[in-house]
Amino acid sequence: MAATASLAAPPGREIRFDAGFILDPDPYYAPSYRISPFATADIHRNLALGPVASSRSPVERWSTQAFCYTRSGKEAIALALRALRLRPSDCVTILTTSGNRYISRCVTVEIERVCRWSRSIEAGTAAIFVNHEFGYPHRELASLRSHGVPIIEDACHSYLADTDARDMGRVGDFVIFSLPKVFPIQAGGVLVHDRRYDIQSSVAVDSPLGRYLDAVVSHYLPATADMRARRRANHDSLAARLRRFGCAPRFELRDSDVPGVFLFTTPPGVDLAAMKEHGWRHGIECSVFYGEDAFFIPVHQRLEAADLDYFAAVFGGFLEGGH
Repeated sequence: MAATASLAAPPGREIRFDAGFILDPDPYYAPSYRISPFATADIHRNLALGPVASSRSPVERWSTQAFCYTRSGKEAIALALRALRLRPSDCVTILTTSGNRYISRCVTVEIERVCRWSRSIEAGTAAIFVNHEFGYPHRELASLRSHGVPIIEDACHSYLADTDARDMGRVGDFVIFSLPKVFPIQAGGVLVHDRRYDIQSSVAVDSPLGRYLDAVVSHYLPATADMRARRRANHDSLAARLRRFGCAPRFELRDSDVPGVFLFTTPPGVDLAAMKEHGWRHGIECSVFYGEDAFFIPVHQRLEAADLDYFAAVFGGFLEGGH
């Protein structure tokens, strides 16, 4: 590794140069790495696509189901819950791939608008909300049918993934996707649903937003096989880079998994809240996998080897610093 040098900086701030990377940069010059593959240049790239002569369905894999675009994955959750006509006394049971007790407020807030929720099956369970966490689908998905209640599959991070049985999206009454988590776009969700449900989305197919989402998705759909391969390769490369800092992938990467983030365990005692602040200060969207010594960072298909090296320099430096 190249020697570390200090650069001139405002009083009280030290900018470091290490192995070709500017560390602790001025906040106005920090890079911008998101969980999403979207970059600023995609604004003009997407506009240049224009209307498509022949659009491609974002749910080609689920051709027997109906679907609609939404403004976001969160809006798709709201539409699915509304369609079930749940009562305030009903319970939505939330299950996750890991069994971790943490669940995003994007999910719980929408459920709380309708009814209560639980993390286990109970007498009042009227629906199951299964979260295919970060591109790792629920390992026992088909078994959830035995409970005899409607199932909502949250696949916001798992559009490119599948179960070993190839039934992700085919077990639930509803499947939810978030387009920015896989495509270079700033908004948009997809709700796949059983045709017996009458879903009225705020995004009509022939609306300006509907046509825009259609154009971008249709353009990038032919590249999904490459997206899968690149994300899996980036996962393996990050695992190799961070191994020497005592980190390891949180999930075993199965053949059908396609990571939505690089989720990894850290040595015990690491101040993960401080590591999160450290990552954001260096322009890297990241967060804590709450309830465990685990953390996640971007892994999307547009990252290059130098980007992964930068991640290793940023987080490896933090871990080596004894934080």
